[in-house]
Amino acid sequence: MLTTQIKRHRVLADMSQGELAERVGVRRETIGHLERGTYNPSLKLAWDIAKVFGVRIEELFSFDGFEGSLEREGE
Repeated sequence: MLTTQIKRHRVLADMSQGELAERVGVRRETIGHLERGTYNPSLKLAWDIAKVFGVRIEELFSFDGFEGSLEREGE
C-alpha cells in the first residue's frame, strides 16, 4: 500500500492542493488522490513533487509491505 507524506509537507509549506498541482503540472484532484494513497505517481511526478518541497522521494512516498512481497517471491 502506498503511503505518502505529501499533505504534511504541503501544509508545512502553507500550500493548497491547487497550488501544488499547478507547480507540478497536474490537476488538483490528482494531488488529493496522491495524498489519500489511491493513486501511484509516475517517477517524474514523484520527482517533481519532491523538488517542490526540497526533499528526497523516499521522504514523500513509501510502499508498506513491499519488501515482504519480494522476499516471498524469492523463497
